[in-house]
Amino acid sequence: MEGGILEIILVNAEGITHTNLVGTPAYYVIIECGTHVHRSKVSSGEDDKAWWNEKFTFEHPLSDWKRLTHLKFKIMNTEFLSDGGFVGETIIHLGGIITEGSDRAFLEVKPAPYNVVLEDDTYRGQIKIGFKFIANKEWHVIKTREYIAEEKEPRKSICSAFLKLWWSSLFSRKQSDHSENKQKEN
Repeated sequence: MEGGILEIILVNAEGITHTNLVGTPAYYVIIECGTHVHRSKVSSGEDDKAWWNEKFTFEHPLSDWKRLTHLKFKIMNTEFLSDGGFVGETIIHLGGIITEGSDRAFLEVKPAPYNVVLEDDTYRGQIKIGFKFIANKEWHVIKTREYIAEEKEPRKSICSAFLKLWWSSLFSRKQSDHSENKQKEN
């Protein structure tokens, strides 16, 4: 086996601490796996929930996966004129995921809620995360869909569409009037 791929699906968080004094909260997550770090998009914390619905991929040789012990998810809050007030974190141990995923060559854990630990080591809120571990990337064929864009004419303004419609209706009326006049003359 050459290596492994860990796909993480970051779904949402709810019940997390609102640290902003003014305005609505905006959260992002920093995901650490060994020396690799990913950052999620910023999500508004409306209705006491933050939604991301993002997928992240970590790829390592299998020897590295056996040394990696955990994933760390740090939930951060963007504040006015600064980028990063700590909200809480979740640490997920990888031992079982890597061992079972290596044995089966593929393991998927559906998104599930994990507790968020605050700075004072108390729990508040949950973050929903899913995992997919693919042990040998040669066995797993990643399906990609290619969409070929058709060549289309550039879009025209709505005003030109109305003008064209009006012009065609006016022109068809003139033709019908002209044909009626010819029939009256005969």
